[in-house]
Amino acid sequence: MPEFVIERNMPGVGALGPDDLKSASRTSCLVLNELGPAIQWVQSYVTADKIYCIYRAPSEDLLREHAQKAGFPANAISQVQTIISPTTAE
Repeated sequence: MPEFVIERNMPGVGALGPDDLKSASRTSCLVLNELGPAIQWVQSYVTADKIYCIYRAPSEDLLREHAQKAGFPANAISQVQTIISPTTAE
């Protein structure tokens, strides 16, 4: 299944506490359950003003639907072409 990186511009998100992040995670999971198994949230990276989310989904449209239903921005969605790591150099 294709993997995507979603960039969410959310000023001040890095200052949110554990309860706020837990609530956002729950909201995301509720919408994921509603949309079915075709979309999977892998993990997210929270920075000061953005969240970068890794998802697996058959299409960008399904990711946009998830963002809309959950009330999260999806400012940029990019499909991962390949993955590299330090082992790529070997």
